[in-house]
Amino acid sequence: MDFSPIIISLTTAAISIVVTFFLGMLASFFVMSLKKETWILCWDAIFTVPLVLPPTVIGFFLLYLIGVNRPIGAFFIYFFHYKIIFSQTAAVLAAVVISFPLMYRSARGAFEQLDPSMIDAAKTMGLSGFQIFYKIQIPNAIPGLLAGGILSFARGLGEFGATSLIAGNIVGKTRTLPLEIYSDIVAGNPEEAYLYVAVLVLISFFIVFLMNKLARKEYQKRRI
Repeated sequence: MDFSPIIISLTTAAISIVVTFFLGMLASFFVMSLKKETWILCWDAIFTVPLVLPPTVIGFFLLYLIGVNRPIGAFFIYFFHYKIIFSQTAAVLAAVVISFPLMYRSARGAFEQLDPSMIDAAKTMGLSGFQIFYKIQIPNAIPGLLAGGILSFARGLGEFGATSLIAGNIVGKTRTLPLEIYSDIVAGNPEEAYLYVAVLVLISFFIVFLMNKLARKEYQKRRI
């Protein structure tokens, strides 16, 4: 059994969740700080739309941006001599875009459930909006944020469509667990695929178990 797909998947998901975690929080802060409802609805739709689009469509848009002759891709090649396409960076980028809406929605939901009187009290003390965000809102919304992070990690771990388009299926480099399972099935090696399926199921079960435990802990905390 080749362990490289497991290592690549876990590494990709771990890097992507660090990026997604902070981007999701900042995006939710940005949307909640808007005053006009039209702008709130517009930006909320922009941040959420990757959740409903097929991953292959997301991969198409990313391919258009980071391809060798495309704006971002050409920029990195010209200035940094680095090709994003068909690299682990591309796999991380795909996982970030695909899992971002889950983190954003979870973060926004966690912040919106906070007691408004607590926010009002902080404003009367002269704290700015950003100070309220990182000193009061984030600490009090940690359970919801962690749950969103765990869910986003799981989504990034299972990403297939966008990854296959922009990162490819390169053995030992960009072949993640879902891509390995697909490759084994196509190659007529179901026994090998069963092992990777079992690994992915076990990891996913642990992630869901951890998320439920956090949710249960938060529920018991609110009942006290």
